[in-house]
Amino acid sequence: MINRIKEIKKQLGDDLLILAHHYQRDEIVELADAVGDSLKLAQIAEENKKAKYIVFCGVHFMAETADILSEDYQRVFLPERTSGCPMADMADRKSAEKAWDIITKELGESIVPITYINSKAEVKAFCGVHDGTTVTSGNAEKVVKWGFSVKDKILFLPDQNLGKNTAAALGVDEKYMALYDQHTEKLTYVCKPEEVKMILWNGYCHVHHNITEEKVREARNENPDARIIVHPECKHEIVKMCDGSGSTTYLIKAVENSDKNTKWVIGTEYNLVQRLKEKFTDREIKILDEESICTNMNKTTLENLCETLEDILKGDYSKQITVDRQTAEEAVKALDTMLSLS
Repeated sequence: MINRIKEIKKQLGDDLLILAHHYQRDEIVELADAVGDSLKLAQIAEENKKAKYIVFCGVHFMAETADILSEDYQRVFLPERTSGCPMADMADRKSAEKAWDIITKELGESIVPITYINSKAEVKAFCGVHDGTTVTSGNAEKVVKWGFSVKDKILFLPDQNLGKNTAAALGVDEKYMALYDQHTEKLTYVCKPEEVKMILWNGYCHVHHNITEEKVREARNENPDARIIVHPECKHEIVKMCDGSGSTTYLIKAVENSDKNTKWVIGTEYNLVQRLKEKFTDREIKILDEESICTNMNKTTLENLCETLEDILKGDYSKQITVDRQTAEEAVKALDTMLSLS
């Protein structure tokens, strides 16, 4: 299958672009034309004008983003169409519009919506319509700073943890943060309404949200000389206990730029940490929680990647991911704002 994939890549040449997220399996990463985090892959999807076929080895919202940012003559494919994202499923346009009505009535109109790129196209469209933008863990501080420069408050969805960690890093006190529960349609906060700065959507990534304080304490006791770094999708309490937090790219660079024989405990997805262990054998690298596995990212296999490429050769586009024109036009406003800030 690897040889066949390589044959098809050679046959299609510049007409084919295979993108892979860092959380993909090793064998998929090795066959990709580009590997990166959400921000880097979004930028590549926008900048590449040659490829007729973009095969996105990731999850559904990533392929949607690539389709929005690519040209009309380019087709985007997802090797396993059931590769979703539970966090992205925690917000849709209907619930976002309902929240907007409730929140603006209670807290006023000076609010800008910012959605994590790990969200549905329709949520990005919601942000575009309301003059908001998108954000990745790599540019979160820069984009949230922009948000506070244009409005008094930010509605941050769907990841409450990234929103809270970013706001806290920028000096926003927790008492000025509100939580909106999309299930009960209730907004809770402890300060005066006019003092609220950050409104957090009640969503999260289960891979990072499930990392516990106990795991951090265990890692500290067992590895006293190690630096513990985590992804900002972890809970704020976890981030405060660690030596650093940042995007997937930050985690990679921290290890890459470190001295030999340094020790690291990393709180993020299993595949990425394993790859770092294999690459940097002169450093001691451990994963914070062995159960930090994204099952959806692991759905991309050699079998379904090869099948996707065979389908493309036959003109079978059943694995193509498309976003309807109106949603795409609204969402691209939000994405373009982010990319201009990056």
